[in-house]
Amino acid sequence: MSNTQTASSILSNISQRESLALQGAIDFSKVNLLSEIWPLAAKQFGNIVALRNPHSKPETVITYAQLADQIQQFAAGLQALEVKVGDRISLIADNSPRWFIADQGIITAGGVNAVRSSQAEKEELLFIIANSGSTVLVVEDLKTLSKLRDRLNDLPIQLVILLTDEAPPTDDSLKILNFNQLQEIGANNTLVRVQQDADALATLIYTSGTTGQPKGVMLSHSNLMHQVKSLRAIVQPQPGDIVLSILPTWHSYERSGEYFLLAQGCTQIYTNLRSVKRDLKEFKPHYMIGVPRLWESIYEGVQKQFREQPANKQRLINYFLGISEKYIKARRIVQGLSLDNINASAGEQLAARTKALALLPLHALGDRLIYATVREATGGRIKQVISGGGALPRHIDNFFEIIGVEILQGYGLTETSPVTNARRPWRNFRGSSGQPIPGTEVKIVDPENRQPLPQGQRGLVLLKGPQIMQGYYQNPEATTKAIDSEGWFDSGDLGWVTPDNDLVLTGRAKDTIVLTNGENIEPQPIEDACLRSPYIDQIMLVGQDQRSLGALIVPNLEALAKWAETQNLSLDIQDENIASSSGQKIDLESKIIQDLFRQELNREVQNRPGYRLDDRIGTFRLILEPFSIENGLMTQTLKIRRHVVAERYRDLINGMFA
Repeated sequence: MSNTQTASSILSNISQRESLALQGAIDFSKVNLLSEIWPLAAKQFGNIVALRNPHSKPETVITYAQLADQIQQFAAGLQALEVKVGDRISLIADNSPRWFIADQGIITAGGVNAVRSSQAEKEELLFIIANSGSTVLVVEDLKTLSKLRDRLNDLPIQLVILLTDEAPPTDDSLKILNFNQLQEIGANNTLVRVQQDADALATLIYTSGTTGQPKGVMLSHSNLMHQVKSLRAIVQPQPGDIVLSILPTWHSYERSGEYFLLAQGCTQIYTNLRSVKRDLKEFKPHYMIGVPRLWESIYEGVQKQFREQPANKQRLINYFLGISEKYIKARRIVQGLSLDNINASAGEQLAARTKALALLPLHALGDRLIYATVREATGGRIKQVISGGGALPRHIDNFFEIIGVEILQGYGLTETSPVTNARRPWRNFRGSSGQPIPGTEVKIVDPENRQPLPQGQRGLVLLKGPQIMQGYYQNPEATTKAIDSEGWFDSGDLGWVTPDNDLVLTGRAKDTIVLTNGENIEPQPIEDACLRSPYIDQIMLVGQDQRSLGALIVPNLEALAKWAETQNLSLDIQDENIASSSGQKIDLESKIIQDLFRQELNREVQNRPGYRLDDRIGTFRLILEPFSIENGLMTQTLKIRRHVVAERYRDLINGMFA
């Protein structure tokens, strides 16, 4: 079977189920611009709450009718202040209903927004403002403006809008308005409907800068509307369904997800890392968009609760988890959804069916005794959670399947608006990133000569479809490198496709570690395997041009302290060392600690499917500072910035291999 299909053949081969699924409450067949969604949504969903922020003071609650009005007022205000079609406007702010109003207000006025978090570094924000050629700046608050103010005179900024109600400074040479002032101007002026083509540029989303200088990804109305129109093939929310929102709203993943879910009449509730566990229980969401790290944190929280149970109850929990893991793996074979048994024979399927039937009563008992309680911690109403922005570790996939919370893993990049592939509820092929969404093609090629590879063979993933970006802003060289003459986008990812066209990712081409024996190692799958250990919180493999792999490990200090108690060490965690309660300090490099982590690494790596001798981790170092957004070691979407970590710990890494 060829691993490529034309867009027309993909569209013609959409199942009847997906064809029906695409029929939502709003008819999008004649909708070409993002700005056309919100008047239709106001008419269709009226008094349903669109946006709610329970953590703002006072709490913000906005219905669909109010949302459409506020977007129109923001747009009319910009037009009254002489914003023209195609003008660039930098939107430097974070998650809030006003961010969404500003985003769609700018686009409704005909502007093009360049977006980024207000928490980003000053130099990065100034680069975005300058590179985009922005003449208007919309910022989170006065604090954000103050961070940038001393350099704005060197840029063509003519107008600043605060998204707060703070009083603008009156002694500034720039024209500065707050949110309510702009809305008042808009309320007193008539919005001029903008005539634009669907291919008109809508936004510039700057890459997170995991390598090199950020590049402005040019996404058109057509790119983003493809997502709004196509994602019902994956999930079919109903008006009034609750969505919990936590990811950066300016990022393409969360942003397209919000456009789609709000176009279906959902109620979006804003949360944050500090409040998410409480908000899950209180608001009982039906959907949530997240990255693997979020699901890992929920998994770790559950595991922590398990570890706090009496020893006999822990044994019971582990017994049921073991039974249920065997059950779901057998069930996958029966359903034809086992990545490890793609070509299962009739005999293997029969044996799996027999095994699944035998284990089902115990799995059901485990559900009543244990898993139902875990589901209650998520609110108990989850239909599906959508995962993307990185590879989903297998043990996380397994765990959520066991407890009955369905994760639909998707795939895409900022440059693809972003979704290209996703697992469906009726075809949740764990371990894969799913089949292409409507209109999308996937091709696997040899990374060296770009020749197509046979189905099942691993190579470079190329993508094609209506969601592929127009290019990198003012960077034709990078655009040509990313998109070939036939429109294929180079994802930079390695993977293969199953006989049914499910995409299975195996690593990043540019993250590949090449050992001195010539072996190419993809770090991500090995790292994911190591994260199964309760004592490993974060890990990054190193070893380019070395004889073997090495690792930087951030230990899970809480789990480590629990383990220490079992060794009669009664250890407390301190800043620099692990110290006993009697005051005796034990270095993280002590033999007992090193032996524990050596044992954990060996077990998890060797138990990984497809284990090779070169996958073994040789030297490693434990570090106490977690990789985080705050210290610059992770991106906003919680990916490790490998080159930054490697530079930060260069001396330590060199010492590991000395």
